[in-house]
Amino acid sequence: MQLRKIFKNLGIIIFIAMLAVGCSNPENSKKQSQVSKTESESVELNISAAASLKEAMAKLEEEYKKENKDIKLVVNFGASGSLQQQIEQGAPCDIFISAGKKQMDALNEGGLIEKGTYKNLVKNDLVLIAPKNSKITSINDLTSNKVKHIAVGEANSVPAGKYADEVLNNLNIKDSILDKLVFAKDVKEVLAWTQSGNAEAGFVYYSDAINTDKVKIVEVTSEESHSPITYPIAVIKDSNQVEEAKNFEEFLLSDKAQEILKECGYKSSK
Repeated sequence: MQLRKIFKNLGIIIFIAMLAVGCSNPENSKKQSQVSKTESESVELNISAAASLKEAMAKLEEEYKKENKDIKLVVNFGASGSLQQQIEQGAPCDIFISAGKKQMDALNEGGLIEKGTYKNLVKNDLVLIAPKNSKITSINDLTSNKVKHIAVGEANSVPAGKYADEVLNNLNIKDSILDKLVFAKDVKEVLAWTQSGNAEAGFVYYSDAINTDKVKIVEVTSEESHSPITYPIAVIKDSNQVEEAKNFEEFLLSDKAQEILKECGYKSSK
């Protein structure tokens, strides 16, 4: 009698379980399948970009995502020389945008660039900046008592630092201000030091200076006083997303993207 009761209860439990399975919503299963499919189809692009491009990249990403919702952009900002070393050491990277040709040329010579993707993206200007209320009016003031600290990027790893070094040498004032120079890890650090007043002056790109109201542009350096400031772009040969990387590169070279870059203070490389 007890055994019959147990089997009866077991039968009821099995019936309820089968009923629950039969009543499950097929639409929910379909939606879950679609979500999984969408997630599996999304593509992640790793971009290593010069620190000076931070503001511009945010606007470019917003525009790109309008037509490419399945592409996730992961941007690693830093000094071009540091980014070059990271790529050489095998760091994940699909696209590299440098603030100088030296770093891109090194990768190209090392066979790390996808053939046919090395192109010039934009140009820029190097400017001398000072805090908003500064009394500095020209580069010549760097040799005066008005200035005790001049922020510049490390010339070996920061292209803006290299250009600044060329300017100071060509103006024949580097030796007289050598003890005033303070070296930053990238151009954004130069900007931060000058904004805070920790440095009375600094050399950054025009695109950096126009994106803050805490500094003033003292002087735009002459193009003859330094090497051409060109930002090259290329797809990395070891990329797992070569075609998508090429598509993003083409977008950056398009008229729409170039207009955004122009609004951010860059000049056409054409």
